[in-house]
Amino acid sequence: MHRPLVVMGVCGAGKTAVGAALAARLGATFKDADDLHPLPNVEKMTAGVPLNDEDRWPWLRLVGAELAAEHPHGIVVACSALKRAYRDAIRAAAPSTRFILLKVDPSVLKERLAQRPGHFMPPSLLTSQLETLENLETAEAGMTVTSEGGIEALTDQILANLRQEHLAVPAGTDQNER
Repeated sequence: MHRPLVVMGVCGAGKTAVGAALAARLGATFKDADDLHPLPNVEKMTAGVPLNDEDRWPWLRLVGAELAAEHPHGIVVACSALKRAYRDAIRAAAPSTRFILLKVDPSVLKERLAQRPGHFMPPSLLTSQLETLENLETAEAGMTVTSEGGIEALTDQILANLRQEHLAVPAGTDQNER
């Protein structure tokens, strides 16, 4: 059984692109947690209003349920998971989940968000996300990687780190090795 993985970080960090690439390389299912947001959350964010914890709890339960569901080849979910309490809520449903925090320089984030028209998460919410972000703690199953060098290089780095830690990524699992 493969451990569920969450690629996390603030808006513009590359969660979706990296998560999808990682899932493809692992032959795993990919899910963007944004697709699990209830409509009122999407409407609130579209209006430039940050979500509060009351908005997030039902969504986080859905994310945890998705990670806990049967995925024969594993699952990778792109999810902000900004606070330890949010990650704890996800782990309550899927205890073996491993988190991969993508760190990006704020100036790069602003540039990326400016080039992402039509997304319901406006660039104006970046500041609130950066203020909310709690780095992974030592006791949390996960890793922090600097999001630079492109999606392929970042995916290579994550896979190497997972293999080094002997976590559900046996040799030959990477679709590019076949």
